[in-house]
Amino acid sequence: MNRTSIVRTTYAPSADLPVDVDRDWRGFGACKEEDPELFFPIGSTGPALLQIEEAKSVCRRCPVIERCLQWALETGQPHGVWGGMSEDERRLMKRRAARRRAAV
Repeated sequence: MNRTSIVRTTYAPSADLPVDVDRDWRGFGACKEEDPELFFPIGSTGPALLQIEEAKSVCRRCPVIERCLQWALETGQPHGVWGGMSEDERRLMKRRAARRRAAV
C-alpha cells in the first residue's frame, strides 16, 4: 500500500450484476482482492487518514457500494471502511437520521 499518494477514482455501477447480488453481494466487491487490513486503519489521524482515503478509492470503483453501506448500517459495523464511508462518517449519518426522525 502506498501511503504517500491518494488515488481518486469514480464509482461506476455495473448493470451486468446478477439478480441475486443482494444475497451474495460480497463476491462482487472491488475489495475482494485487496488486503482486508486496508479497510481497518488504526486511528483517525496521520497515516490512518491516508489509509482511509485509499480504502475509499477502492469503494468508489465498486459495483456494490450501496449494498455494502446498507449492510454496514443495518448490522451496526463499528469499525472500518464500508460502502465508501469511514466509521466516523457512518456514526454521523446515523445521528443525523435519528435527529430527523425525532423532529417529525
